[in-house]
Order: sequence, then C-alpha cells, then structure tokens
Amino acid sequence: MAVTSSMAESSTAPRTDRRRVAAIDIGTNSIHLLIAEVDEALRSFSVLLAEKATTRLGERDPETGDLSPASIERAFRTLRHDKALAESHGVEQIVTAATSAVREAPNGRDFLQALDDQLGLTVDLVSGPEEARLIYLGVLSGMSFGEQPHLILDIGGGSTELVLGDGRDARALTSTRIGAVRLQREFCQQEPLPTERRRFLQAYIQGALDPAVAEVKRALQPGEQPRLVGTSGTAMAMASLAAAEDAKPPLKLQGYCLPRARLDQLVERLLAMTPEQRRGLSAINERRAEIIVPGALILQTAMDLLDCPELVVCDRALREGLIVDWMLRNQLLGDRFSFQRSIRERTVLHLAQSYSIDRERADRVAAYALSLYDQTRGMLHHDGGEGRALLWAAAQLHTCGKSINISAYHKHTWYLIRHGELLGYSQAEHLMVAAIARYHRRSLPKKRHESWQLIEEREQRRTVFSMALLLRLAAALDRRPARLIGALRVHQPDDGVLELELVPHAVEPGEPVPDLGLERWSLRSCAEVVAEASGLELRVREP
Repeated sequence: MAVTSSMAESSTAPRTDRRRVAAIDIGTNSIHLLIAEVDEALRSFSVLLAEKATTRLGERDPETGDLSPASIERAFRTLRHDKALAESHGVEQIVTAATSAVREAPNGRDFLQALDDQLGLTVDLVSGPEEARLIYLGVLSGMSFGEQPHLILDIGGGSTELVLGDGRDARALTSTRIGAVRLQREFCQQEPLPTERRRFLQAYIQGALDPAVAEVKRALQPGEQPRLVGTSGTAMAMASLAAAEDAKPPLKLQGYCLPRARLDQLVERLLAMTPEQRRGLSAINERRAEIIVPGALILQTAMDLLDCPELVVCDRALREGLIVDWMLRNQLLGDRFSFQRSIRERTVLHLAQSYSIDRERADRVAAYALSLYDQTRGMLHHDGGEGRALLWAAAQLHTCGKSINISAYHKHTWYLIRHGELLGYSQAEHLMVAAIARYHRRSLPKKRHESWQLIEEREQRRTVFSMALLLRLAAALDRRPARLIGALRVHQPDDGVLELELVPHAVEPGEPVPDLGLERWSLRSCAEVVAEASGLELRVREP
C-alpha cells in the first residue's frame, strides 16, 4: 500500500479512473478527517486532505460519565463541517469510527443516533480490539515491516492500543483504558506534579499496561526482537520536541527514531514545567501541551515494560486504517497483507505517476541499472545488497525534475524526491534515493552540496556514490523513446578496464538490426567520470 501526500486541490472533481472516500475518526481528544483518492490499478491511495479539530469528547460529566453538552456541540460543529467538506470533494462514501469516549459514555449511543438523525452521518462504534486492528492497518499502509515483528503503541485520549504484528498477521490486538485526556483529568489537577503523585501515576500506568504487555510478550517467538512504533498525538509530539533540538531537523517525523535516553530527558523536563511553560513550547500546540505529561508517562512506562531501546514514529494510524479497511471490503486489495510485500514499489510508482514520468522509459533505465549492478559487483561497487532497491527507486524517479525545468533537472529531482513521500523507507534511505538520482548526471558529489551533507554515515555515502555511478551509465543508454537495446554485457579483459557490450533488441526476420551507435557514443561520454570515480578505464565494445 502506498500513500502519498498531495496538497493540490485546484480541481475537486475526481478522475474517472479513481474513487474518492473519506474517513472520520471521532476520538477522545480530537476528530480527524481524511479524504483519499484510491487508485484501483496501483491498489493504493493518496491523501487529498487531512484536517484535525480538538473537540475533547473525553471531558465527560464527572458524576454521570456522560458526554458533556459543550463537547457534543463542539463535535457536531466539527462533523457538520467535515461532512460538507467530504461531499464537496465528491466522495462516494464516508467511513467512520467512534472510539473510547463515545463507547464508554452512557449517552454515547444517543449521541451517535443524533448524528444520524440531524446530520445523516452514520458512525460505527468500534470496540477496543477493533480500534487496535484499524490502527494496525493504518501503520501497515505507511511502513515496511520486512521480516521483523513490530509493536505498535497508540496513545489516545481515552485508551492506549498495543499491537504485535509481523506484516502478515496481527498476533495480538490489545486496548487498555488509559489515555492522555483521561489521566490528565483524573491525576493531574496540580502541576508540576508532586513527586509522590508522579510515582502513584506511574504505578497506576504500569498496572494498567501489564496485562497488554504480557499478552504481546506471549505472542513473541524465542529470540525475536520487535521494533516499537509510536503513532498518534503523544508519540508525534515527543518526536517533534526531540527533532526541534536536532542539529539537522527532519522535514517530516515519519520514520523519526527517538532513543529511550532522549525520551527520558524530555519527560524530566516536561514534568518540571508549569502548564504555562509547556504552552510556550513551539514544537507542540497549546492543546497538546495541556495533556502531554500523562501521555509522555504512558510512553515512557510502555518502553520500559517492553524493554525497547528506541521508538520509531509513524504518522499513519486509525484514519488511514479506515481507508485500507474500505479498500479491503471493496475487493481493492486481494490479500489483507499482500501490499506489505510491495509497499516500497507502490509508493515509488505512485510518486512517479504524480510527476507524469514516462513509465516505459523509467522501467528500461531501471532494468539497465540493475543489470549493471548485478554484473559489476567488485568492479564498480562492493554493495552488500541494500543499495539495489535504492538504485531501482532512484532510476524510476530520476527524471521527475523535468516536470519543473529541463535545465539542471537533476537538482529539481533531488528536491522533489526529498520533499515527496516514500513510504516504507527510513529517513536515511529516503535521502539516499534522492541523492542517487541527484548525481546521475553532471558533477560527482562535492562537500558543499546540501544533498551530500545530509548523507551523514560514511557507508551510506559510499552506497550513494556507487549507485549514482551505475544510474549515470544506465541513464546514458536512454537516448531514444524506442527500445533498441536487448541486453548489456560486462567484461573485464584486463585489470583496470571495464568493457561494456550492447546487444541489440531482437527484431523480426528480415528487419535490419538496430544501430546502437548513439548509445555507444553516449556511454563513452561517461568514461572520464567513471575513471575519476572508480579508477577504471571504460571501454565500449564495438559490434
């Protein structure tokens, strides 16, 4: 499943080959609206619009537990707006989920009936495990699990979901009745929290989480080391606070890694602050600042109980899960988890499509690049295998900068890839794909280039350098719209020499064999760069 962001709303009329659907998540703290456009061919969706409103349904009557009239009014106002906005975008359906605040309130079902009667909005009241399942689907749509099991922690306003999954199945789906809004209301009347109150709250959180933690641990196989993924408001806020202090803050929080030691430092600082001081933090909004302390303590306690050294942030959660679930129910995904096996491929192709890249030519360049990769191991590169997928992605996207300007398009390509959304890739891998595409033409990497400075690890720079050289050679063969090359053959007749042979594409009997003189000339123009980058003399074998 690939998800790409697009802020272009110049046309609200959906394309005839796509379908639009909206998802509304009615949570304890906020109501989220997401409008998506589903591509049936790619079996993916792109986000057209995402909005959030803080409605605080969790601020219930302290005596009866009912949703308060003020919170109901805020919710009605928001949902009326969301429904009108979704309909203006031509969605065929609005899928919804109401979570812990509504399912626990005695008047929750009356609230949902009023929404149906007055707004014509039918809302599904989901259970805790169903909420966990939808969150799991949302995270699956935004991250590649590979072969490693993942623990997903979603700290909401009224409940905390903990999921164990491996990309093929959800092994454990748990929901616990602790959340940032609920704990703020019940335990944090005095701030900063007195030491004894803090210890009591931490013990309460641990006691509440213990059954869920025990359940997911039972589902782990011996020797498995799961990766912890944090979703939703608390995790995003803590990552935002940490990222704001980084020397090179990331453009996006998706995939951001927050080490446990860093989290502990942030929690201590937040605990020492007054509410006014927290509201002055520019990295988080004022409403989040009000409830960040109990949310941060849930996160810290969960990491301790799960013995996880770091948290990886995912900005996909329940609302994206509603879209995936809609696609499943409408037979747009044959296998619930099949998209995990191709999440990287789908997100790259979706981005390429958004920039109107010629798919046939991009496929050819990618095939040339991978053929060179396989045949030049030990000559042009010493990659252990991780660079191959990055090379393919860069080859598919290397011309996207032409959508801005043909001149120096490789620089525009770097910008577009870096600022685009590549799901399933880590932040470092995302930057590497952009840099490989950036250096497929013109100069080799230089220290002053921002695209090079952002690649911090030496091994990553080595991978970018060698993959970019392979892409340069592959792109040099893409001289005409028609396919004339059938195969590439690599020879090394002598030490220090790399010889490339171009095999013409097969033709029908009686047709002339294609003349590849233009492609051979183009390859020879790369000889100087190949010598500078690898020390090898590039030769092109004549027919």
